[in-house]
Amino acid sequence: MSAQSTRDDTHPLLELEGVSFSYPSASRVVLEDISLVASRGVNVGVVGESGAGKSTLLSLLLGLQKPTRGRVLFRGGDIPVGAQRTMRDFRRSVQMVFQDPYSSLDPRQRVRDIIAEPLRSLRLGDVSSRVNAVAEALVAVGLSPDAAARYPHEFSGGQRQRIAIARAIAPQPELLLADEPVSALDMTTRVSILELLGSVGRERNMSVIMVSHDLSAVATLCQQTVVLQNGRVVEQGNTGDILGAPADPYTARLVASVPRLPGIRG
Repeated sequence: MSAQSTRDDTHPLLELEGVSFSYPSASRVVLEDISLVASRGVNVGVVGESGAGKSTLLSLLLGLQKPTRGRVLFRGGDIPVGAQRTMRDFRRSVQMVFQDPYSSLDPRQRVRDIIAEPLRSLRLGDVSSRVNAVAEALVAVGLSPDAAARYPHEFSGGQRQRIAIARAIAPQPELLLADEPVSALDMTTRVSILELLGSVGRERNMSVIMVSHDLSAVATLCQQTVVLQNGRVVEQGNTGDILGAPADPYTARLVASVPRLPGIRG
């Protein structure tokens, strides 16, 4: 089932142009002069400590907030914040995976209903095609189609996050936003989920933007890295370059705090 409108390959998938954001009731600027480009098929990691502005950046990318200044562009056009019809089209192309696989799945719903929920809300397909889409999504994340009849409590944390990923990819998005998607999982499961995100992205020509404080997760999944400190980009570029030879002292401190970064240091 195709969930995407016609792709515009003449523009990057996502761009931020001089984006700043502050809440009306707050004196502090949360994000200031953020510019970045996410190209098709490229995974981008956004890293920084608590308070760096990662969550606010995600809300802008989801169209939940408007920037105070600057532009957030998807396929070369402004994200249609608040416009119901065009926002629905945007939601077909951009989906989200949340941090906690225990609280992000409704325990009262069967897996089939959880995965089909975005298809229903976005008015994609009929009942029959949604059943097929659920089965396809489960197979894509390494689970049996039989899992559709079960409830979330019957699965481990890693399996629940696979279900959450299945829900996100069911509408066939072009961009997947991931908010600390492995922080609630044990180390072995983290690796398998990151590998899954990478393989699903390649198979579906889908880009991933992952916000995280975990540099090892970013090093595993992302080709590009953006480093945020106090709402500002202090460094961005190729992940190997950024994490292997950081130019900014803040990035260097983050890298030094991690004993081993996969593919970056021996």
